[in-house]
Amino acid sequence: MTGGQLRAIVNPLQWPITVKVPMFVVLLMVIISAVLTNRVLARLAETQERHLGQLASAYLDGLSASLIPSVVREDIWEVFDILDRSRERYRGLNVEWTVVTNGNNRVLAASDPVRFPSDRPLGQDMLSWFPGAGVELAEQLTTAYLARPLTYQDREIGHIYAVADIRPLLEERSEVFATLVLTNVLLTVVLAAIGYYGVRRMVQPVRILSVHLDRSTQGPLESIPETAVGSHGGEFRRLFTRYNALARAVNEREELTAKLAEEEKLASLGRLASGLAHEINNPLGGMFNALDSLRRHGDREGVRATSTRLLEQGLAGIRDLVRSTLAVYRDDGRARNLTPGDINDLRLLIEPEIKRKRLDVRWANEVAASTPLPAAPIRDAILNILLNACEACPEGGTISLMARTDGKAALFEVADSGPGLPRHLKEYLERPDAGSPPLGRRSGLGLWMVKRLCQERAGRVYALDSDHGGTLIRLVMPFADEELKHVA
Repeated sequence: MTGGQLRAIVNPLQWPITVKVPMFVVLLMVIISAVLTNRVLARLAETQERHLGQLASAYLDGLSASLIPSVVREDIWEVFDILDRSRERYRGLNVEWTVVTNGNNRVLAASDPVRFPSDRPLGQDMLSWFPGAGVELAEQLTTAYLARPLTYQDREIGHIYAVADIRPLLEERSEVFATLVLTNVLLTVVLAAIGYYGVRRMVQPVRILSVHLDRSTQGPLESIPETAVGSHGGEFRRLFTRYNALARAVNEREELTAKLAEEEKLASLGRLASGLAHEINNPLGGMFNALDSLRRHGDREGVRATSTRLLEQGLAGIRDLVRSTLAVYRDDGRARNLTPGDINDLRLLIEPEIKRKRLDVRWANEVAASTPLPAAPIRDAILNILLNACEACPEGGTISLMARTDGKAALFEVADSGPGLPRHLKEYLERPDAGSPPLGRRSGLGLWMVKRLCQERAGRVYALDSDHGGTLIRLVMPFADEELKHVA
């Protein structure tokens, strides 16, 4: 078990809600049970003491009324008889022994004459147990001490001392306490189980939603089945319905994005093929003219030399075009570092657009001999920006490219003299959280490809105002640490 897992177990704040609620119920029940048990036992003790006091008073009152004449006469046998008869009458008081003394605290008679012989004084240590009058409880000794002075004509003629066993009262308290504890434990367990079951039922829809969201990280968003939607009512049914609508919308957008990306790829291939065909067709026309001249006037030395030179120039142009195309699109299975030639070859690829619109091109390539960036994706991104710049420029306009590197990053800037990039496209390029690519008549997903490259390589793209009056796209691509290790 890791330290983080142990802290999650120990820290109650990190427990799942299906555990927090039952534990809160248990804690609440423990507090309530402790308070209620204390109050019940306190009221029970008060009631028992009151009843014991009332019963003891009745016992002492009855004895006093019966014993005063006998004590005045000091009739010991009559006192014995009264004590025997009172024991049967007040059996519920559980009197262990009773002693009757005269005014000098000498024993006249006792219910236990062996322990307390007549005409013997009671010791001061024993007298200290009893109150002056009434009942004194000694719960730690499970005993109650009863005392009552005997008064005749305003003169104290003796005392009654008695000891009662109160263990049945204490046993009753223990039984009540055990019953309360058992009842509270059972209630706590039942309420905790109900709380766990109830919370588990309540969070089940959240768990279903969480499972479907987790699955979405591995593929398209999966809709919640209608059986699960129908089994929950109220807010969760509306939540599931909205989630399913969201899942359908996101999946449709992903499909549309993939479709548009494929269409843009095909369109880019079409533009490339058209540019290559146009670039190859020009030297081919001159080569056919040279062949026709050779066929007609091949016997002339000047015609042969001129025609041969034209053929060599045409073939060299086609060779250079094929080489640059292979350098751009050949996949050798490993990432090749960017070189100045990779950037210069892009000018040849956009040459048909430059000639078609008679554009003025300003080219500044200061890329290092071996730049630690993958050549193919960087070339694709810059070519896309260049083609967009050519498309945006009016006939006779100006485009420029500036590329340079330093020790930590490469900087590429493409500017044009077109009408400028719309504001929503600028925000899409510069904001990391801009969301899905802007869709329009000529969205082309080219900007999306550039932005995705920046996100994958931790780069940044900026859309600024160009000195030519149009837009300047600045692409900053930092070198990764692993790539910097291989820089000479």
